[in-house]
Amino acid sequence: MVIIDTSAWIEYFRGGIRRVSEKVEWCLEEDLVAMGDLVYCEIMQGIRATKKRKEVSELLLSLPHFDMVGFSMAEKSAANYRLLRSRGVTVRKTIDVLIGTFCAEHGFQIVHSDSDFDLMAKHIGLDVL
Repeated sequence: MVIIDTSAWIEYFRGGIRRVSEKVEWCLEEDLVAMGDLVYCEIMQGIRATKKRKEVSELLLSLPHFDMVGFSMAEKSAANYRLLRSRGVTVRKTIDVLIGTFCAEHGFQIVHSDSDFDLMAKHIGLDVL
């Protein structure tokens, strides 16, 4: 399964960075995509138009979906954050550590357009597609 990070969904919906949009499209066509609650929240909070929000929500909720955070995942994410800091890696957003940790722990690949995931990948076993 593949988690598409918010950064990649934005590129896909806006027709932005081609290589990222094409990865998202391929994953959707191959029926590989799962949706995480954190990614869903980030996407939905950024869509102002009611009609567009409804369309996007229907698409995202049609995918297999997962709760990404609970106390166990929060603890693993905090440990990963400390590990990363001890290795000189500073991730800008806590939510990225949560998403990255979820993917690494569950063996999900991630598609993104956010350098934080590339920084995390080799340290926490995150598989970037």
